[in-house]
Amino acid sequence: MIEFPVSGVETYWWLPMLVAFVVSMFTSMGGVSGAFLLLPFQVSILGFAGPAVSSTNLVYNVVAIPSGVFRYYRDGRMVWPLTWTVILGSVPGVFFGAIIRVRYLPDPRAFKLFAGLVLLYLGAKILSELIRNRMNIRPCKEESSVSILAFTPRKISYEFCKSTYQASTAGLLALSLIVGVVGGIYGIGGGAIVAPFLVAVFGLPVYTVAGAALMSTFVSSIAGVAFYTLLAQYYGAVVQPDFALGALFGLGGMAGMYVGAAVQQYVSARVIKIILVVCMFFVAARYVLGYFL
Repeated sequence: MIEFPVSGVETYWWLPMLVAFVVSMFTSMGGVSGAFLLLPFQVSILGFAGPAVSSTNLVYNVVAIPSGVFRYYRDGRMVWPLTWTVILGSVPGVFFGAIIRVRYLPDPRAFKLFAGLVLLYLGAKILSELIRNRMNIRPCKEESSVSILAFTPRKISYEFCKSTYQASTAGLLALSLIVGVVGGIYGIGGGAIVAPFLVAVFGLPVYTVAGAALMSTFVSSIAGVAFYTLLAQYYGAVVQPDFALGALFGLGGMAGMYVGAAVQQYVSARVIKIILVVCMFFVAARYVLGYFL
């Protein structure tokens, strides 16, 4: 057992790495870093429930995500216009979210309720799409790389698996700003929220959304860690990221994300989303009901 002095957590050194590996291996297939599941693990299992758990979760994202992004890039499934648009909208939102978390949601009990409601919404959104059977699409075996057709202030358009997809640039920016705020509060960088929206609202295939969602989460998480560290100069250790603990989670997540990105194209999107929905509803029910009982 080792103790992390910043967070006060005492645990086995290998446990954060193992949990992060398993979680990120599955969630990264859908463009989600897994931070939304690691946060309740830290709160409920490790007893790390203060505002600093959000900033520590962002440290995990910074360490873990590059391996998954690299794999998506190597396989030709990164949609860069989509990626930069989401980043441009989400980064400012993370700053606002961090301020809201520190000033208005410092109490662990209230924060658990907020986290539960976020997870409940995400799970319901994905479940509705599963019921409509819009996500059960396997990638084509040939020409599965992305070809950019247009990137203008009005729209983003690209071709994947001999089909053309497009989305409003302004709509993507507005969505990214909102999810950046929520992601900054929750300590997930926004990727867990933006990925389902890109698939459900804009009709984009999950196999091309995953890389962009992870990359935007990576950049916004860097901004979030920097901002929380700055806030720690005024609010003290209560918001200071535990870099050592976050790095251990990140190392496990790094391996898990690479594996997840590698096998994603061989796994049904429906299977991936079902796994996420079950996890989200389980944690959400525990936190929301726990607030009232």
